[in-house]
Amino acid sequence: MGTVPTPPLRSPSGSVDVRPDSRTTAPPALLMSGLGVDYGTHRAVRDVDLTVPTGAVVAIIGPNGSGKSTLLSTISGLARPTRGRLEVLGLQPRNARRRVAHVLQTTVANEAVPLTVRETVKMGCYGRLGPFRPLRAADRAAIDEAVERMRIGDLLDRQLLELSGGQRQRAYVAQALAQRADVILLDEPITGLDLVTQETITEVIDAERSRGATVVLTTHDVGTAQLADLVVLMATRVVASGPPAEVLTPPHLATAYGGHVHMLDDGTVVLDEAHHHDHRHHDQL
Repeated sequence: MGTVPTPPLRSPSGSVDVRPDSRTTAPPALLMSGLGVDYGTHRAVRDVDLTVPTGAVVAIIGPNGSGKSTLLSTISGLARPTRGRLEVLGLQPRNARRRVAHVLQTTVANEAVPLTVRETVKMGCYGRLGPFRPLRAADRAAIDEAVERMRIGDLLDRQLLELSGGQRQRAYVAQALAQRADVILLDEPITGLDLVTQETITEVIDAERSRGATVVLTTHDVGTAQLADLVVLMATRVVASGPPAEVLTPPHLATAYGGHVHMLDDGTVVLDEAHHHDHRHHDQL
């Protein structure tokens, strides 16, 4: 499969200001201090200090095993911190779950429970209502809006098992949109997917930022990370965080990935890792 261009994430004004509004006392979207997560004797995440303001698009980038997915799972409450402090919208993660939507990188459709796309999107409302309460008019409107935004109206009666990877990903993102969450977590949301899905999801990320939601996504792609408001470069710890231009530098990338890093004129980053073939991270997917 050839490379396709990564659709840009744009702010409505053409520039980004992610500073907290001094006129409000609302807590940041995410606050981490000395955060660590262990799986047995394995330290997946260590010593993370990070503050994410409301309404920002944040890209977490790093090599495999760097703790990106673990960090998302801890924010959503799927994983528990081993030490340190984590607040989500000023709350403990377990108390903020209804306000957080998490789209996993690899969600396998269950063959024993053949859900349709319509049923999958509807489940996004359960975070607010619970699974047994009837939908309200506002919930039905949220479902319809999510379906339209993700361009899956023609797929509603099809089962997830019948869909392509891109179509299935759009259904899961629609489920998150139906939840109308304040924090949206997307684990590798567009990697390896078709261009329509990439464009649709990046448009939604822009729109959710404009709505005031905070979007946190993981990526392996330097070009994608460059289009976020804030970048967090991980190697189990935070190597660097801040605006893309300050974080995605050859020295920081070399620290995270190992070896030497070269930035080509076209924006391609070449990682020369000892005893490995070169890995190229394009500003295209």
